[in-house]
Amino acid sequence: MTIVRYAAAIVVLFFARNASSAGDVQRGAKVFQACAACHSLEPGRHLTGPSLAGLWGRKAGTEPAFHRYSDALERSGIVWGEATLDKWLANPEATVPGNLMLFQGMREVQPRADLVAFLRAVSEGKGPAAPKAPAIPDLKTAPLDFIVATIRRCGDTYFVTNGSKKTLPFWEFNLRFKTDSGPSGPATGRPVLVGQGMQGDRAQIVFSNPGEISGFIKEGC
Repeated sequence: MTIVRYAAAIVVLFFARNASSAGDVQRGAKVFQACAACHSLEPGRHLTGPSLAGLWGRKAGTEPAFHRYSDALERSGIVWGEATLDKWLANPEATVPGNLMLFQGMREVQPRADLVAFLRAVSEGKGPAAPKAPAIPDLKTAPLDFIVATIRRCGDTYFVTNGSKKTLPFWEFNLRFKTDSGPSGPATGRPVLVGQGMQGDRAQIVFSNPGEISGFIKEGC
């Protein structure tokens, strides 16, 4: 009788452990909120990382419109599924040495299983409402105060004149030049001033393409 009870206890423990590590889609949706800053679930919408729409069963490093994969990931031969995603999420660097994902990994088994279950459900069109990726402002509709009309450089200072003819001086180290060729990027010839952080002394100017940058900057004191 003791042996029977012992065996039964082992069976119960086995199923309890498996039940606890089985992924829960609803919990996984909450775990994914931490991923949404870098990954969207919308097809073709890539952020810092690639869209995870249709991830299940896809070969790693093969999303056609995403060009920021590491060579290591592209050569890995990994096909995303339950086992490969679990291993990757536990420790990306150990799974694919030299990859470019700035993520240390999830050591906790249960949240990892929940996230994997959620990603599978989303890929199969069965998932709950997914967290939305951060909204990207449409720079084509920026008001005149943020449209850049001219940029003049004198010594270590950039003088930026906006569409309302107001000129702001920036120390050259505090002004960044960026490009956004996507659908929400600025119109050609109408760069936009964004992100005046700190005390208003730091900003970024976003152009539609790299070729515009040098042509916009004029030297003169």
